[in-house]
Formats: sequence, C-alpha cells, structure tokens
Amino acid sequence: MAREQGRKMIAQNRKARHDFHIEDTFEAGMVLQGTEVKALRAGRANLADGFVDIENDEVWLHAVHIPEYAQGTWTNHAARRKRKLLLHRAEIEKIETKVSQKGYTIVPLALYFSDGRAKIEIALAKGKKSWDKRHAMAERQADREKQQALGRQLKGMDRV
Repeated sequence: MAREQGRKMIAQNRKARHDFHIEDTFEAGMVLQGTEVKALRAGRANLADGFVDIENDEVWLHAVHIPEYAQGTWTNHAARRKRKLLLHRAEIEKIETKVSQKGYTIVPLALYFSDGRAKIEIALAKGKKSWDKRHAMAERQADREKQQALGRQLKGMDRV
C-alpha cells in the first residue's frame, strides 16, 4: 500500500487567531491510541477549547475533543484525555522561557496529517484586548470595502 503524501487538514482553531496575537508556531507530533487515529482519519476533532501545558519538561495537550471511534470496542479512548506532544528539547526550552513571561500562552491552531502522521500546529501567543479585536475587525471591513470598490470600478459599474 502506498504511503500518504502531503498534508490533510482535520481541524482548525480559527477562534485562536481572533483571540490571540500569534508570536511563533511549532509543529508537534502526538502520542495517540489506535482508535484516536481512526477517528481523526474520519475527520472528526474539535480544537476550540484546547490548550497546551508544560509539566516536568514534557508538553501536554488538554481539552481537545477527539470523539470516540464509532466501530471501536471496549478499547475505545476517552474523548477529552490529555495527550503528550512530541517536540525537540530546544523547542520545549524556548517555549518554556516565553511562557514564564507574563501574558504568554500556548494554543493549538491546527490538527492535520502530514505524510500519514498526525501532527498538531501549536502557537506561542499573547492574548488580545477587546479593543484590539475591534480594531482588527474594522481593518478587515475597510479592506473588504476597498476591494469591492476597486472591483466595481474595474467592471465599469462605478463611474468616477
């Protein structure tokens, strides 16, 4: 059987990009049970409430929901168990020094298969204030209106 090639997206955490300033991203492997992999291959996961924690120089993923595999038996996994992430020692130390500073946290951004192996993209992030969120939304709206006006002008609908 041929190995999988490329990247197959399973789940994204769009809310994280809205709620946090993303400073740096890392790709980590995950320690999973067999039924978790089968549930992920079915494309089922939810990163919305997930967060990452460092305990005893190990990185752990908490509160990510991977539902039980439908054809699983008594060996099925717990849906919200904590899962160990696999990173290089230098990456863990870099993340740990940043998180010890005030305001930094680690959030999961995306869950995907890369060449047949389950990977998770985590980010070193700093929380946004509510006015930051409003400012970003206003910028997006202004850009959208600018593009629409340009499109109308190019089509000849808007005579200047």
